[in-house]
Amino acid sequence: MSETPPPASPPGVITTMSGRAWSVLLVLCGAIFLEGIDVAMLNVALPSIRADLGLSTGVLSGVVSAYVLGYGGFMLLGGRASDLLGRRRMFLFWLTVFLLFSGLGGFATEGWMLLTARFVTGVAAAFMAPAGLSLITSGFAEGPVRNKALLVYAGVGAGGFSLGMVVGGVLTSFGWRWVFFAPVIMSALILAAAIPLLRDTGARPAARESFDLLGTLSVTGAMLLLVYGVVRLEHAGDGTGLTAAVFAAGLLLLALFVWAERRAPAPLVRLGILRSGPLVRTNLGALLFMVAFAGFQFLATLYFQELRGWSTMQTGLAMAVMGLDAILAPTLTPRLVQRFGNVKVIFGGMVSATLAYVLFLPVGLGWAYTLMLPTVLLVGVGFALVYGPLTIAATEGVAEDEHGLAGGLLYTAMQFGMALGVSAVTAVYVAAGGPGLDALHTALLVPVVAAALGAAVTVFGIRTRPAAAVAETPEPVQATA
Repeated sequence: MSETPPPASPPGVITTMSGRAWSVLLVLCGAIFLEGIDVAMLNVALPSIRADLGLSTGVLSGVVSAYVLGYGGFMLLGGRASDLLGRRRMFLFWLTVFLLFSGLGGFATEGWMLLTARFVTGVAAAFMAPAGLSLITSGFAEGPVRNKALLVYAGVGAGGFSLGMVVGGVLTSFGWRWVFFAPVIMSALILAAAIPLLRDTGARPAARESFDLLGTLSVTGAMLLLVYGVVRLEHAGDGTGLTAAVFAAGLLLLALFVWAERRAPAPLVRLGILRSGPLVRTNLGALLFMVAFAGFQFLATLYFQELRGWSTMQTGLAMAVMGLDAILAPTLTPRLVQRFGNVKVIFGGMVSATLAYVLFLPVGLGWAYTLMLPTVLLVGVGFALVYGPLTIAATEGVAEDEHGLAGGLLYTAMQFGMALGVSAVTAVYVAAGGPGLDALHTALLVPVVAAALGAAVTVFGIRTRPAAAVAETPEPVQATA
């Protein structure tokens, strides 16, 4: 163990957490925080947007769905593009696109402007997120340095999700357009710092003789259709035939993609990467965890605002305790990973989340906040223990020139999970006769089941890799008996 040193790092790779290393990490953390907070802030602002622009329910739902479609539809392409075209280039270009179209949303006067802005912003995030992740996995030396960077990165990203509702409530009180303008300001600051700080490291991808056009079009079309099908699930009983047709078309395009990749001389996605059991379990665990989290967050918002009549500010403050993960993830989680390994830490987080959702099952209209506090605290702890270690597990044992692809797979799973979580709890809530407390209790079973399944997946071992791959990882991150 100790007598087997880790392989020498390529030139330019960060090997110690110096001042420059923290500066690079801060820039990349800012981008993932921006992405998380952007989604959460908008959800809080939706009622104000509807009142100001007079949007129909369909258009308002489309404002949320458009981002999900752009993000989920282009994530795999975005992940591979960062490997083939350069991670720094993709990160900077799509951060600029994110900035411009977030600004367009702030100036929107019609529904179509909001729909366009959110779709393109989602596409930009689909390219930016895997590029940022692979800039860390390729730019920080494998081992404790990379693991610490990933855990801080994931912790800040998780904090964006949990703090977004609070920030969104505050900004919406000044006007909903600030929910769009605040990311513009933040994007500009990140961009100004990223240009001089970020650099590509490791081997440059070899020039390709041909571009896998059929693979690109088929997988992007398949992802768009499958995500749209998931979004449609929340409209239970409304256009069931169309929803089935959307899923069928998506699966057909996915089959075409597999066929194309088997025959392409330079495939967009090397299908062999999907034969890795740990990689598949990592992404399945991430999907189930986000199903539970997104479903619970949606139901909690309904409970606070529709059933209890709380304001957006009160709702945001009630959920603020979940932001505890932004503190725990970079401080406590790295120590736990070093002591117990990824699998045990992820399992602990899944159990924490499951317990949180179980405690919220009997919630009543007269509950004091002190009765809800254990749930909110445990959700924050669960996020802190799961999100970062999953990010590490997603790229372990994967060749460096496929880190962007591995990141794209992880974020695709998370986005599908978020879309599926909201759609599933909405469908159950409506089918159970909602709005109402009884329907809420029924729908709350969805997060419980999803989190429990995520824990079960983790038990089978997310990080059981071939011996050769394990030997390359320094001892502190190995699971202990």
